[in-house]
Amino acid sequence: MHIDLSSKVALVTGGGRDIGKAIACRLAEAGAAVIINYNASKEEADATAASIRSRGGQAIAIQADVTKADEASRLVREGVAACGGSLDILVNNAGGLLARKKLNEMDESFWDAVMAVNLKSVFLVTQAALVHMKTGGAIINVSSLAARDGGGGGSVAYATAKGGVLTMTRGLAKELASRGIRVNCVSPGLINTTFHDTFTPDAVRKMVASRTAVGREGASEDVANAVGFLASEAAAYINGESVEINGGLYFI
Repeated sequence: MHIDLSSKVALVTGGGRDIGKAIACRLAEAGAAVIINYNASKEEADATAASIRSRGGQAIAIQADVTKADEASRLVREGVAACGGSLDILVNNAGGLLARKKLNEMDESFWDAVMAVNLKSVFLVTQAALVHMKTGGAIINVSSLAARDGGGGGSVAYATAKGGVLTMTRGLAKELASRGIRVNCVSPGLINTTFHDTFTPDAVRKMVASRTAVGREGASEDVANAVGFLASEAAAYINGESVEINGGLYFI
């Protein structure tokens, strides 16, 4: 399917590597000017933006901690100013497990940190972005299979936050419909990323991949292709939905 996002401006949080990088590149390939947000991954974000520009696309990288209201607002303000004054597509991709901890191993600060990066960030960036988003805009949030099945061991906080993303998606889809803005999400399962390199043992990954109907882990590009579709006019009648990207591991 050919997706045309020419003249569109897109913001991707956590866009420097893995799924965020693939999303940024897919949107740019379709013609969008892309604002790539990063927090600590400057080298990766700069490289992603440079790669897009080397292929004739438009991209800039902007540092911001999207768990903080003032930085989320600055990110949107600077990105929009650099790309023509408006915003068409927002992808709330920033997030992470931080660590695997059971409930009795967590303290309040850990819980708050997981909620901030995975859920609060979606609230803050979306609120800032809506000031600049036009009719016909699209918001795509990145939830997780964990929102459906509770996640793997030690991921209660992460699964809870991603469940919140799924619910927020549906609430915002209703709230923003009158403005002509669609809100959907993607919910990846086991995707071959730094996330699982860091937090999931190889034996567990092989076991989960073997239980997946298609017999493999997903790739970041599998997620990016779905995001590109949801951002486009091809998905004009899709609103408040979650696209489950898990290779048939889990059915709803």
